[in-house]
Amino acid sequence: MTAYLIADIDIHDDNGYEEYRRRVPAIIAAYGGRYLVRGSTAEVLEGDYKPARGIVIEFPSMTAAKRFLASPEYRPLRALRQKCARTNLIAFEGVVAPSP
Repeated sequence: MTAYLIADIDIHDDNGYEEYRRRVPAIIAAYGGRYLVRGSTAEVLEGDYKPARGIVIEFPSMTAAKRFLASPEYRPLRALRQKCARTNLIAFEGVVAPSP
């Protein structure tokens, strides 16, 4: 079943995060992932959530998403991201629902 990683990233070191942003796509692709949303701003339509920068990545499965996050290739980039930004990261498993 498809899995979606959803990140809300509040960047406080633009230069460091630019290095992360430049290097991470190849690793995501190596684990079967693809960006659906990258670096967009959000508009809150209900509630009091205050997202900063939104990213949605689709993986073929939750296992693939977790393998990416735990991979030796990603480990140094994860540390770089954590140094440069505050991140909230969640994963959903599921399929895109058809329109009614």
